[in-house]
Amino acid sequence: MSAASGRLPAEGVRAMFDRIAPVYDAMNRTMTAGLDQRWRRITAESVVQAGDLVLDACCGTGDLAIADARAGGRVTGIDFSERMLDRARRKAPEFDWVTGDLLALPFPDASFDGATVGFGVRNVEDLERGLHELRRVLRTGGRVGILEITRPRGFLAPFYRLWFDGVIPLLGKLLPGGSAYTYLPASVRRFPGPDELSALMASAGFASVRYRTFAGGIVALHTAEAE
Repeated sequence: MSAASGRLPAEGVRAMFDRIAPVYDAMNRTMTAGLDQRWRRITAESVVQAGDLVLDACCGTGDLAIADARAGGRVTGIDFSERMLDRARRKAPEFDWVTGDLLALPFPDASFDGATVGFGVRNVEDLERGLHELRRVLRTGGRVGILEITRPRGFLAPFYRLWFDGVIPLLGKLLPGGSAYTYLPASVRRFPGPDELSALMASAGFASVRYRTFAGGIVALHTAEAE
């Protein structure tokens, strides 16, 4: 299916992230006016305690994994894009970086004390299955933090549409490989809103599901505990 529909097969998503790996960090900073690093820090501090074994799933170029480590975690990062992992390894060669898919995590049950996902679950082919995999690899009482773009309501909605439907795809076209960012607006439109994602997390075996929003509702952080 085409990127314009907001749904790509797994191989298409992998190829897309391989292409945008060189511009991924620059586009994140541009899209968020540099706030993405602060949101990652808050995500890590919300779920990671000193000494925790932490999985950063869909880790991309490793920024959230690094935030997890700064919060005291012993971190394993996993992603199915080798080019994204190449950049993560350069940033933190001391971490365990694993090639793999959130839909079939290569870890035993109850392997981790905490898990984070930053701007990644939106691109998973089967979101419910991905959430169940996160629950499976967490010990009972383990914490999860999911940071993701969402759709704001109210007065910011028109500005959001202008930014994500117009400005971001245009900026992407100016950067090598960045044309893949035309996929972003459609992927956000099809992704569940914060309340719907909370319900899916509860169905996957998470309790005490809460969320908070940033930047007027453009980004949401969901936190929960494994039952």
